[in-house]
Amino acid sequence: MNHLTQVDVIVIGGGIAGIGAAAMLSEHSSVVVLEAESQCGYHATGRSAAIYIPSYGGPEISQLTTDSETYLTTANDHSNGQSFLHERGEMLVACEGEEDTMTTHLAENTEPEEISLSEAIDLVPILNPKTVRRASIEKSARDIDTDLLLQSWIKLCRSQGGQIVTGQAVTSIRHEAETWTVKTKQQRFQAPIVINAAGAWADQVASLAGVKTVGLQPCRRSAALIPPPGDYDVNHWPLFGSVAKTWYAKPMSGKLMVSPADEDPVEPHDAYAEDMTIIEGIDRYERAVTMPVNRVEHNWAGLRTFAKDKVPVVGWDVNAEGFFWLAGQGGYGFQTAPAMSQLVARIINRETLSLKEDRLVDALAPLRFV
Repeated sequence: MNHLTQVDVIVIGGGIAGIGAAAMLSEHSSVVVLEAESQCGYHATGRSAAIYIPSYGGPEISQLTTDSETYLTTANDHSNGQSFLHERGEMLVACEGEEDTMTTHLAENTEPEEISLSEAIDLVPILNPKTVRRASIEKSARDIDTDLLLQSWIKLCRSQGGQIVTGQAVTSIRHEAETWTVKTKQQRFQAPIVINAAGAWADQVASLAGVKTVGLQPCRRSAALIPPPGDYDVNHWPLFGSVAKTWYAKPMSGKLMVSPADEDPVEPHDAYAEDMTIIEGIDRYERAVTMPVNRVEHNWAGLRTFAKDKVPVVGWDVNAEGFFWLAGQGGYGFQTAPAMSQLVARIINRETLSLKEDRLVDALAPLRFV
């Protein structure tokens, strides 16, 4: 406990949000990332559905997603010369009783377009024409290489002098004389700025620091991996699912990941899928396809953490000098990560923001809960 590390910024949490912020800040500041697990991205980041969907989320999410596209489609030295997005597409289907939901979906979003049932079956041949009534396609939806993005930012952070410390859970946080002292069982760290990027544990980190919580709610999202249906090559199928958000399926390494699209409120923990939730999700999936699921190879779950208004909580805490919130990304963490990380760096570096950025900062600010 005698070892003391002094830096400009301490980031608590090594998921995509914390690592992204650290990578952007490390260009001009000394930064240390503290991750409780043995590796970065262990929880929500490592269990993401890994999809970029421009129409997914409210106006703040939409802006951040759009602003992230250029970064995600541009290769760089730390990504081994590869871009982070790959063609996929998202097809939503409406079964009996869901036709009006499809009408609303198409009216509220400009990216998706309606296609005929025969066109939908051409894209996903196992769709059941007896149960599926309508379909839409969003061609701009793409896969995100989540591991490549995370690892590229880890490389960038370290190449600029940033430190990433894993396996050290924070045990205390204290503010005194304009300095935050953050302790783990092994070390002490000091900085004038602490970024709370602890995901499902962000409210707990705030409490540890004596900062009022903002009411974040972790929600479980489950998934199961099933063999490819019949002899079909699913690799080029789009992500497809219910327009009513009761299930979705996504090609993954030649197999299909099927999710019940659950969003069950839970306490922060190392999430796992419950058997009944998986069974219900597969049952809803089977109603829309012609080939039943005979075997589940693997299942898992992750936590998506939301504020009460489903908008991320990003910005300075007005009652705790130097305490910065970066939490509540919900299911939008990866598709918004580049723009979010750049915005965080600009705020913390006290840079002049554009009018659009100012409005976004106001919308994301923790002050809205005071």
